[in-house]
Amino acid sequence: MKYLKFIQYFYLILSILFLIDGINALISGEKSPVLSFLFAGLATFMFYFRRRFSNRLK
Repeated sequence: MKYLKFIQYFYLILSILFLIDGINALISGEKSPVLSFLFAGLATFMFYFRRRFSNRLK
């Protein structure tokens, strides 16, 4: 069950990638960055949720 400790960091990395994608979409103006920022916020929420849930199980 050690892999559950590393999954929470996957969400943090995913959040950073979606944030970069949203910023690139905002600068280029070709597409709307709203969905990328929404996914970045959701991934950040999942990171903190998993972290809190993991600490609660200890």
